[in-house]
Amino acid sequence: MRVLFFGTPDFAVPSLMALVGEGFEVVGAVTRPDAAVGRHRSRREPTAVKQAALAEEIPVLEPARPTDPAFLESARALAPDVSVVVAYGHILKPDLLALPRLGSVNVHASLLPALRGAAPIQRAILEGFAATGITIMQMDAGMDTGPILHQVTTPIAPDETFGELRGRLAEVGALALIEALTLLDETGVTPTPQDHAHASYAPRITREEERLDWLRPAEEVARRIRAFDPSPGAWSDCRGAPLKLFGARAIAGREGAAPGLVIGLKDTLQVAGAEGAVEVQEVQPAGRARMAARAFANGRGVAEGDRLL
Repeated sequence: MRVLFFGTPDFAVPSLMALVGEGFEVVGAVTRPDAAVGRHRSRREPTAVKQAALAEEIPVLEPARPTDPAFLESARALAPDVSVVVAYGHILKPDLLALPRLGSVNVHASLLPALRGAAPIQRAILEGFAATGITIMQMDAGMDTGPILHQVTTPIAPDETFGELRGRLAEVGALALIEALTLLDETGVTPTPQDHAHASYAPRITREEERLDWLRPAEEVARRIRAFDPSPGAWSDCRGAPLKLFGARAIAGREGAAPGLVIGLKDTLQVAGAEGAVEVQEVQPAGRARMAARAFANGRGVAEGDRLL
């Protein structure tokens, strides 16, 4: 089976490597152009998918927009049997989706129709889901609305962070993709339409959502910290400057402690919430590297009795 692969970040790399490892003929990898990085944005950095594709000697295509007619002709010339899309970062138009004889499939990190959109992993943690999973979906013109080819469920551990869950789902997605494509190629798969009446959505995370509200229950605050760990990082104001918090779990609080009050500083930072308290393993002050909470306290960055706002 000839596969045209679309993807950009490291989440997509396990799926690309699984295709190569299982003997699929990956005729091209479509990814976003190199990004400008560095303090003065003077250096260009290739995407994770581009780096993996070049290492496997797979041709790389980097259109500024996948609607470019020249790119569409290049894709058609590759004569793919199927397109696979994993966190590419652009919406694909119907003419591009329909180009392969078997259409286009997407690896989506939720159990559709739940959590359609750009941030399904973070939203699953934020909302306190006990489980999530991977959906292999036949793509159509809508946003994550196409019929389902295959689904795999996985539990979310109580203290699991976004980074940990994302890494697991990348591997689960790679395996689910191979299973779905094998069935599609050998026996055919009857797609199952989504129940649109039960759809929910996972929009991009906003800067406002990253700020912690200590008036919320501790369990909710801890989930928010884990949902943004390692990036973009949930934060509070500490002594007039932003402080990002990582590695959180809810614990018993101190009766009468004001929300946001630092109530403990041993090996961890303990902060009162509206109900209970939050224990934090690591922090990141503005302009500095991530560090253990104890090291930050030893450097006099925070002390018991301070208030996070």
